[in-house]
Amino acid sequence: MKKISILFFVAFFAINTHAQPTQTDKNQRYFDINKSIDVFNSVIRELDMFYVDSLKVDSLVNGTIRNMLARMDPYTEYYTEENIGDLQFMTTGEYGGIGSIISYNNNQVIINEPYKGLPADKAGLKAGDIILEIDGADMRNATVQDVSDKLKGVPGTNLKLKIQRPGESKPREITIVREKIEMDPITYSAVMDDNMGYLHFSGFTSGSSSRVKETITDLKKKGAESLVIDLRGNGGGILDEAVNVVNFFVRKGLEIVSTRGKVKQWDRSYFTQNQPIDTIMPIVVLIDTGSASASEIVAGSLQDLDRAVIIGNRSFGKGLVQTPRDLPYGGNIKITTSKYYIPSGRGIQALDYSHRNPDGSVARVPDSLTNVFTTKNGREVRDGGGITPDYIISQENSGTIGYYLLAENIIFNWVTNWAQKNPTIAAPQDFRLSDSDYEQFKQFVKSNDFEYDQMSVRTLESLKNIMEFEGYFNTASDEFKALEAKLQPNLDRDLELFKNDIRQMIETEIVQRYYYKEGVLMHQLQDDPALKKAKEVLKDNGLYNYTLQPKPANMPPAKEIKEKIENQYS
Repeated sequence: MKKISILFFVAFFAINTHAQPTQTDKNQRYFDINKSIDVFNSVIRELDMFYVDSLKVDSLVNGTIRNMLARMDPYTEYYTEENIGDLQFMTTGEYGGIGSIISYNNNQVIINEPYKGLPADKAGLKAGDIILEIDGADMRNATVQDVSDKLKGVPGTNLKLKIQRPGESKPREITIVREKIEMDPITYSAVMDDNMGYLHFSGFTSGSSSRVKETITDLKKKGAESLVIDLRGNGGGILDEAVNVVNFFVRKGLEIVSTRGKVKQWDRSYFTQNQPIDTIMPIVVLIDTGSASASEIVAGSLQDLDRAVIIGNRSFGKGLVQTPRDLPYGGNIKITTSKYYIPSGRGIQALDYSHRNPDGSVARVPDSLTNVFTTKNGREVRDGGGITPDYIISQENSGTIGYYLLAENIIFNWVTNWAQKNPTIAAPQDFRLSDSDYEQFKQFVKSNDFEYDQMSVRTLESLKNIMEFEGYFNTASDEFKALEAKLQPNLDRDLELFKNDIRQMIETEIVQRYYYKEGVLMHQLQDDPALKKAKEVLKDNGLYNYTLQPKPANMPPAKEIKEKIENQYS
């Protein structure tokens, strides 16, 4: 293990060296690197020989590596030989297993969500099933990672599970055949009102652009004359796949992305390589704060080329490119090697990890320090903070109680019990939780002695301490106590105050049990303000074209202009 750690650090530092301006500087850098390696190896050796307790050297080294990389950015990561499959799954969307999300609940590992049509689903596993044994090995005290490792394996091999289904007295034994699990990046697609095609795209894994192409072609055959591409919650993936998706809507030979980093030989420009599917069809792209990386390349490029109207909320702002590098003994390191820039020339990276605050935190680039770029038509767009939509859909702030109900599995467990009593439900777009069911949920919450924290309570306590320290508390104690009384957690009040948000969370969990991710989208799209705005824009050719043109200074909003015209000629 000592030899492994030495070789790893030699390899790590070797790939980060590059030509320096002078030979003296270069020699000094090599000396500093070798000095650091020697010091590290000496520390490990001394600890191994003389530390009072025995050491798990591999865990110590792996932890040290991860702590070191965490000081760079969240995307530079080290993968040991044992977890290299996680990296492969991220890039390919494929693995050998049963096709299910597992999680920890009440000190046990459970099936959280079986994916539609995959082995876990075909074998009849349901959300809430407790995993007791895998191939005879006791899993009652196992971690999620232990169970995950046991479930994965060579496609075609058998797996024997013993599970305990809530509400049943005896365990069940189930045999499952592992398969090569390929996650379909298209969550849902359909032709909606006014011949508008819709598709939700979940991730840019290897070959995913081909599925997008198939879906778009199918939607056009079914009569789609306009298109909504929903990239909300899409965390990105492979850069080439993003370029391919943009290529479906713009001509061959356009530069979509350029990357620039420390190693100039690795700088690249990515051009569209193929003939497009459709360069005329009106397009709306939906994004939110969960849209990142490759999603931002698609949304930002289509915006820069004035090929689509962007609707939703500002995207995440990840403008960094990672490159996997092989390491000795089957390991791998995914390194941030460059930043990318979209057609207007702007970068969209929101956080500057090279300039941290004294406490180690990283600040977002303020809008006042961003730069103006122009789209193909001359519209102004800015760098340094993700993609700003052409139409921003305001989001209401919901209470934290919903977060705690999810985090503590209160909603999950109540739905597990509810589903046992309801073998079927209405279609996803029609399902609504009844008031009587919500009342039963409230009683369930209370019976579980549910407690939740509020940031406002902690902030008030901090304010009180400051007021007492500075001598102001006595002069404002009555006002402070009145505010404190209003902001104290009150379960009955908050379950009613945030009823709509909590009800939506419960409905989402229920629909997922019966109709999977596809059903959840069908359910949520019924009252989706972003989709409603997309329909408005695509239905009105004047508004669509107006949005893609530069606006003169002090130009009133399109809605105001439209109303004036209508009033003038009515």
